[in-house]
Amino acid sequence: MDLILQAHYQLNDCKPIIFLDEIQNIPHWEHFARRLANEQYRVYLTGSNAKMLSSEVATTLGGRYMIQEVYPYSLVEYLKANNLILKNNWEYDSEILNHIQRLFPSYFYYGGFPESVRLVEKRSWLSVLFQKIYLGDLIARYKVRNETSLILLVKKLSESINQPSSFNRLANIVSSAGQKIQTSTVIDYVRFMEDSWLLFSVSNYAAKFAEKESAKKYYFRDNGILNLFLIDPETSLLENRVAIELKKHFFDEVYFYNKNVEVDFYVPSQECLIQVSYSIANAETKNREVSSLLKVAKHLDAKRLLIITYNEEQTIEVNDNVVEVVPLWKWLLCNKSR
Repeated sequence: MDLILQAHYQLNDCKPIIFLDEIQNIPHWEHFARRLANEQYRVYLTGSNAKMLSSEVATTLGGRYMIQEVYPYSLVEYLKANNLILKNNWEYDSEILNHIQRLFPSYFYYGGFPESVRLVEKRSWLSVLFQKIYLGDLIARYKVRNETSLILLVKKLSESINQPSSFNRLANIVSSAGQKIQTSTVIDYVRFMEDSWLLFSVSNYAAKFAEKESAKKYYFRDNGILNLFLIDPETSLLENRVAIELKKHFFDEVYFYNKNVEVDFYVPSQECLIQVSYSIANAETKNREVSSLLKVAKHLDAKRLLIITYNEEQTIEVNDNVVEVVPLWKWLLCNKSR
């Protein structure tokens, strides 16, 4: 790898900025990167699979690096990739709004991996991505012997987006499907999936420490991968996409709240409570979601109350409280939570 520097200095005498893409494919890359850091080079490294985990980079590079997590496309980036660039006051341009409405369903169902944008058979490509990259990385890196149990666990977690999943319960469910698995193995498998950027977790703000760690909600890093495992996906995809956006901007300061009453998301720094409901056209659903927000808001003294729907918008006023009902696509574009 030192040939890179030699080639540069044959042409220039200034110190270069080094960009190394997919660096994990080069054996012992981390030693070269550490030497560059020691010699005060600016170095940018990218990697895209489980061979390059931040925990392992830390061992070699010590305090000489900063990590920037790169997510699949945001909605703004997805629109741009489809040649739709939002200009000032786009909210009032009916042509742009119609264009967004045409593009959004594909983003909602198939996610934001850049490679999939131009593909017609998006689901087939996502299936290969999961099988060859995510699953292949997990099995090879961690020497997983019970591949069937791992796949069953992924499927069960995909079906449980809307509810907390305890390790004991997950172990029982997978075992009942004919693949005996210990709770300790489930804990390991879930950690492997989080480290490999397939999943992330959200804890219950109202729970005690033990429950915070053992009964979390698990979300997928991209809607397209989650959608591979769902039959009636809309409700789960909606909540999953909200979770991704919150995690992306607020990291580990995203919770759900469940103590006698449940609210889907709570962001303490923003004093914000969020319910996710595909539709609140039904009066009973609307009253339930609003009531939950008001009860928890009173307890936590939250100032901002949101209900994120698929495509409904209104403002609900109850006494001195205002509940904003916002469609997902608009919330993603207008940063309503921040």
